[in-house]
Amino acid sequence: MLPMPHQPLQVAAVPPQRSPAREVQAGPWHTEAVCRRDEAGLFFAPSKEPTAARLAREEAAKRVCGRCPVMVDCREHALLQPEPYGVWGGLTAAERRVVLARRRRREVELRNAASAAGRIAAAG
Repeated sequence: MLPMPHQPLQVAAVPPQRSPAREVQAGPWHTEAVCRRDEAGLFFAPSKEPTAARLAREEAAKRVCGRCPVMVDCREHALLQPEPYGVWGGLTAAERRVVLARRRRREVELRNAASAAGRIAAAG
């Protein structure tokens, strides 16, 4: 695949993370991203951006994400990488850190539950 001339999210080299609903469509997920048509500055903070400006910019970016057909694919990409900056899949970097922490806690809980179930089964 030839690289596209305008790639604000810099994801062309990333293997596509497809959801089952998208398997029938051709091409990597990011070719359908709405943000490819918007200014990259909307999704990434300039240095020393005031808090009010950052919050307004992030909300505007999230509105773009909200109408994107590949938002879930984009979010999973950002969580799997993990992307440390910008708005990806409708989540800020801080929001993605929260999601990742919750996933890690859930995995630990599931492992602990499976281990406990195994011990009960072995004892029974």
